[in-house]
Amino acid sequence: MYELKVRAVGSSSGVLLPKEMLAELGLKQGDSVFATKAPDGSFRITPFDERFERQMRLAEEIMHEDREVFRALAKR
Repeated sequence: MYELKVRAVGSSSGVLLPKEMLAELGLKQGDSVFATKAPDGSFRITPFDERFERQMRLAEEIMHEDREVFRALAKR
């Protein structure tokens, strides 16, 4: 577990992530992280956008289901 402190950053607030945590998440400066709220009120911080992942999964399903249509279009 990591203890994170909220600090002033200009007129906003921010949380600094220790380098060990950055390494575990595979992050570097300038990368984005996403916070999702769980049903119990806690938050999950991840480097992956779950909405984008869901959209890509749906796109892959559609491409698989309609692969013959896409093959025909690719021949044009």
